[in-house]
Amino acid sequence: MNRRDRLKVVRTKHQPGPGTMPEPLLRALDMDVRRRVDGLLSGDFRSVLLGGGTELAQVRTYVPGDDVRLIEWNVTARTNETHVRVHHAEQALTTWLVLDDSPSMAFGTADRRKADVAEGVSLAVAHIATRRANRLGVMTFGGATLEMTRPSQGRAGLLSLLLTLRRRGPTSADGVGLAAALQKAEATMRTRSAIFVVSDFRGGLDWARSLGRLAHRNDVFAIEIVDPREQRLVDIGDVYLADPETGRQVRVDTRDRVLRERFEREARREREEVRKAMRRAGAHHVTLSTAGDWLRILAAFLTSRRRA
Repeated sequence: MNRRDRLKVVRTKHQPGPGTMPEPLLRALDMDVRRRVDGLLSGDFRSVLLGGGTELAQVRTYVPGDDVRLIEWNVTARTNETHVRVHHAEQALTTWLVLDDSPSMAFGTADRRKADVAEGVSLAVAHIATRRANRLGVMTFGGATLEMTRPSQGRAGLLSLLLTLRRRGPTSADGVGLAAALQKAEATMRTRSAIFVVSDFRGGLDWARSLGRLAHRNDVFAIEIVDPREQRLVDIGDVYLADPETGRQVRVDTRDRVLRERFEREARREREEVRKAMRRAGAHHVTLSTAGDWLRILAAFLTSRRRA
């Protein structure tokens, strides 16, 4: 098999569009994402405890038993009394990636599918989250069962994500929804973590309370992925619109200007309801599109969150 065949996108009955990424292409994306996010810091969790670390917490008077290597000579010289440095204790940060693999994620009319953006976001988050021996865990929902991989440190966590992306099977219209996934996350993610929820957040708002409870004791990042055609119709005559989650179809005459305006108005209202629910929950929120450079927007969002 030559290189072109190995990089060829695979189409299936369940994913007839651009299809899933073959492994060589996924690894190529991993390398590209890694290069582009190298300027971002990992955002390590700084404990309120004092102990071994690199960031100075305070300087105090020396007491017998202190490590002489921690003597702060400048303060000692000024006060004529021996002082030592005390640092913030460094703890490994656990990051969870909650990834939407439902049928609606296979939709895409611009540069790529929503699922393709979700894969790229997952790789970017994993690359940042697994630095400095931090841990990454993965949960995928949308299929018949909820899949979970326990957190692993460093490179093992990144490889675990790659394997998860490779193992994903056909999605299901009656698969596990976001609300059930977040309820499972509540029961599983007991220690303080950074939780990235990557989804198009389509459907009802039954997930909002669970998201709020998660955000109460964790740093929750809601990565919303949208496609331009979900927000507005274009005049192309009669079309059949299908709901990938339920399979329901409806015939629409897109030549009707009033209908197009109503569709756009309702689409804006729905997205605004989602944004309000995220704000009430206390989650950090960013919207990425299947059109344009989603990684630049994601990088700016993560940088601004870290500074905040």
